[in-house]
Formats: sequence, C-alpha cells, structure tokens
Amino acid sequence: MIVLDNVRKTYQTRNGPREVLKGLNLEVAPGQKIGILGRNGAGKSTLIRLVSGAELPTSGNVQRSMSISWPLAFGGAFQGSLTGLDNLRFVCRIYGVSVQRAIPFVEEFSELGAYLREPVKKYSSGMRARLAFAISMAVEFDCFLIDEIIAVGDRRFHEKCHRELFEKRADRAMIIVSHDPGYIREHCDTAALLVDGQLTSYANVDDAFHVYDAAV
Repeated sequence: MIVLDNVRKTYQTRNGPREVLKGLNLEVAPGQKIGILGRNGAGKSTLIRLVSGAELPTSGNVQRSMSISWPLAFGGAFQGSLTGLDNLRFVCRIYGVSVQRAIPFVEEFSELGAYLREPVKKYSSGMRARLAFAISMAVEFDCFLIDEIIAVGDRRFHEKCHRELFEKRADRAMIIVSHDPGYIREHCDTAALLVDGQLTSYANVDDAFHVYDAAV
C-alpha cells in the first residue's frame, strides 16, 4: 500500500514561497493502476517524485509498504563516467538484485551491444532511456511510476517495452501520468485529478476525464 496523508509541497521562488501541492491524500493498493490527470505545471511530476522518495514533502507523510520504481525510462541519475554495465551493477547492489541474473537480461533487452561497456556520458538520450527501462525491468518492483507515455526507441522497441511492462507485470501497481486519454483508459482502472494543488480521486476513469475536460 502507498498512502499519502495530507501531503504538502512548497518551493521557494524569487517571488516568495509557492505551494504546489496542498494537502494531498491518496491510497494506492497492490495491483491498482491509477492515472493522474492535470494541466502542465499542476504538480504531477512533483507528486511522482514525492511518491518515489526522490523529494520529501514540506509537510505530511508518504507511507510505503510496497517497493516503488523510479520514473520509468528516466536516466538522469546515471553516473556519466561509469559504463552502462557499471551503472547496472551499482543499481543492483542498492536494491539487492543478483548482478549475474540482471546482466544477461539488460544486455538482451536494451540492445545496446558494445555500448553497454562504454561510459554513459557517450550515450544518446535514446540509449540512456533504453538502458534505464531495461534496468527498471531487471529490478522487480511492486509499483511502477510512469511519468508520461513511455516512448523508448523505435516502434518495434516500444512494443517490446509495452509487453514487458503491461503484459508480463500486469499484476503490479502503477501510477501513470499522461495527457493521452486513450493511454490512461487502456491501462488504468481508477484516476485522480490534480487541480490547484488539490487531488480528487474517481473510481471511474471516464468520470475523471469528464471533469478534466470541463476544467481545461
């Protein structure tokens, strides 16, 4: 279970403090797939970072009894001077995953070939994304965080990612941020609308989109 209890997040700006999230409450059960809707700048990515633990709330609590991924295909945390393989080893040690099992999977799935043994700073953004997604699948999380649609590589590779995540891990919880109604409707069973720092949950995805369309 993931529980957000009266979570607030304030950032300091040149014009003074700006409260992005204003007392959010949310529960995500094992296996639940929830879509987060909201305009650009509403605080959706901030919410994802708080759930992941990458940032701390200004006040309130985030309780986690499930293992939670980083945002999928995010490669910003890689150490650029290390090779892709060394970054994989580092992540495996942090999460207690067998390096011997993870390496063959990441080699095959990422399709980086010899580049897996080159420094990540030499990678293109697409190569970083493929490595990040492959490592995300090598670590078996209970809940996956998806910030916008995962578009990694060409159409064939994108379909490969889709099968690995949504078919092979259909029993996992997911928190999905996307502006694409079809994507949310396809993959989520509930939705929540983030407006003016407040989060409203809906048991029916179509109800959430009805309110969202009226708001925008």
